[in-house]
Amino acid sequence: MQHTSHPEPQASRQLPEFNLMQTVKRRFFAMRNGALAAQMRAAGLAYRINFGLNIPQIKEIASEISNMQLSSFEMLTLANSLWENETTRESRLLAPMIYPADLMTSDTALSWMRQTQTTEIADHLCHSLLRHLPFATGLAETIIADQVASDINRYTAIRLILSLLISGKTQPETARRIALSEQQRNCPATRPITIQILSEIDFLLD
Repeated sequence: MQHTSHPEPQASRQLPEFNLMQTVKRRFFAMRNGALAAQMRAAGLAYRINFGLNIPQIKEIASEISNMQLSSFEMLTLANSLWENETTRESRLLAPMIYPADLMTSDTALSWMRQTQTTEIADHLCHSLLRHLPFATGLAETIIADQVASDINRYTAIRLILSLLISGKTQPETARRIALSEQQRNCPATRPITIQILSEIDFLLD
């Protein structure tokens, strides 16, 4: 008996898959806020690419990434790719939020501190990542001792000391010594932070 062959059902067409970096950039684009980006430009935050996302929105994306159950290597790779995307404000802010702190080396941390372009990025780099590192105080001391460190580099170091002091992860005596040393430079970028550190120490020891 002759059997009639039937064509195999055609597999459903697969939509193109986006890699992690493309997925993140699509989220940036979906949340973009041109008015806020314009306000930041007017305030002097002249990023080459600025989607105008606020910090809660960037944290929301970080949470979405965390819920993807990526491996530590995938998180590390994505965070590095985001940081290397130095022209985009949101990439630089998101990178330290998702970088696995237990995988960050002192060399990488120092490199990121030296590559920081703005006080906004410095603030969130320190708060989201660097303050969680067991060698964080040493990072700040290395930058402060570097005679050729730029003002934004030194701001990052001093901002890190403030974060460590507030979270109880560095000794007040150490923070005072570093703040007084930096204060002697009378740098407009770092002076307000050194004053804040010294005020915080006085409050803690009162």
